[in-house]
Amino acid sequence: MLLKSCCIYSTGVLSILLLISGIALVLSNVFTHFVQSVVEKEVVLKNGTEAFEAWENPPAPIYMQFYFFNLTNPMEVLDGDRPAVIEIGPYTYREYRPMEQVDFQDNGTKVAAVNTKTYIFQRNMSRGPESDLIRTVNIPAMTVMEQFKDQAFLANLISSYMKGTGEGLFTTHTVGELLWGYEDGLLKALRTFKPDLDDVFGLFYKTNASNDGDYVFFTGQQNYKDFSRVDTWNGESKLNWWSSDECNMINGTNGASFHPVITKNETLYMFSSDLCRSLYALYEEDVTVKGIPGYLFSPPSKVFANHTVNPANAGFCVPTGNCLGSGVLNVSLCKQGAPIIMSPPHFYQADEKYVEDVFGMRPKKEEHQTTIVINPLTGIILQAAKRLQVNVYVEKIPTFSQTGNMRTVIFPVVYINESVVIDDASAMKLKAIVVKQNVVANIPFMLIGLGIVLGGVFMFLMCRQKVPESTAAERQPLLSS
Repeated sequence: MLLKSCCIYSTGVLSILLLISGIALVLSNVFTHFVQSVVEKEVVLKNGTEAFEAWENPPAPIYMQFYFFNLTNPMEVLDGDRPAVIEIGPYTYREYRPMEQVDFQDNGTKVAAVNTKTYIFQRNMSRGPESDLIRTVNIPAMTVMEQFKDQAFLANLISSYMKGTGEGLFTTHTVGELLWGYEDGLLKALRTFKPDLDDVFGLFYKTNASNDGDYVFFTGQQNYKDFSRVDTWNGESKLNWWSSDECNMINGTNGASFHPVITKNETLYMFSSDLCRSLYALYEEDVTVKGIPGYLFSPPSKVFANHTVNPANAGFCVPTGNCLGSGVLNVSLCKQGAPIIMSPPHFYQADEKYVEDVFGMRPKKEEHQTTIVINPLTGIILQAAKRLQVNVYVEKIPTFSQTGNMRTVIFPVVYINESVVIDDASAMKLKAIVVKQNVVANIPFMLIGLGIVLGGVFMFLMCRQKVPESTAAERQPLLSS
């Protein structure tokens, strides 16, 4: 009887201890912090680690899609009407982007590399072949006219040459030529004055099977938050195109990877050589990709806002004080003087005037927003879509009759969608990690549940042990008879 009572009371005590322990562990997040600390130590750019292998040669297929804007009313535009364009695409390329010339430095705390990118055309994923014709603004001609518009003698000479060759403000070329390069007659003629001038033009000329410069990254060995963060680009720790130190900063990663243990209130910084600047993304919502939980981040409108909305962007006004509206960025200084303006596709999040200036612009968040979905524990990218539009600043130039009565407009040429979704093999590995994380993180709740069950057993046994005296007295005569 004594042994039975001892067991019953031990059950009660154990129940209380499990409840107290479970609640204490939930409040202290001990197991969650333990899992995070293990991941923080393992996610380092170091030979032999899965993190390094994925960084060096991304396993997930990456696709680059190009959507061109075909001009339908060139003569009317020269008479002062607004351009009317039709979106044509996608023209899809499989992108391979291994890290090459990898060299660890400073006792493994940094790693130097170049990110070579190669594009292979995917006809079955494209609207048509690379030989499709596109009518668009003549970027080499527009660049030359802008550069010589204040030099009357040379301007007249160039204008006469353009008339003689029939070269105008607009041109028609194949998709392949516009992307990867074609010999331009005007540039070839100008080599007489500038022998070092390249007479081949292409929006992405010399970028296929090439890289965007020499990078030095932090490996994350000293601090997990420094994982794959850019230390220097082309030997410099800051840019020199913009007019403020803040705008010239090189912040964050190159956008291909991020540090582990990411929180919802975190700001993710990225450096984009395409945009010639750094930018950031903020948390938007929880999503699931292939059954794996992730946080969706995207750049807020403030990133590309005009200096009147975001004073920190005043340094992006080039020349100093020459500010465009919100949603567009003049990158001519880092594009060899070409009047290139970058923006989100269809001027998404830009001032309404840019949308209204070109017939055919239809901005949509789900199609034109840049997004990154990241697994918060590992920092692995589950899905991403980098979307940018290349535009040209076009205006009437009195010294060049080729511009006619053209109204000043930011003319859309092409927009890109560089996208990736985690591959199935990587997804399976990550799912296993997520399951382990959930099991470990739920141990305190398991203890609480076990404590509640044992508490119930204790109460049941206590009720069984204490039989009411009246019930015992009523049973006595029946036993004696």
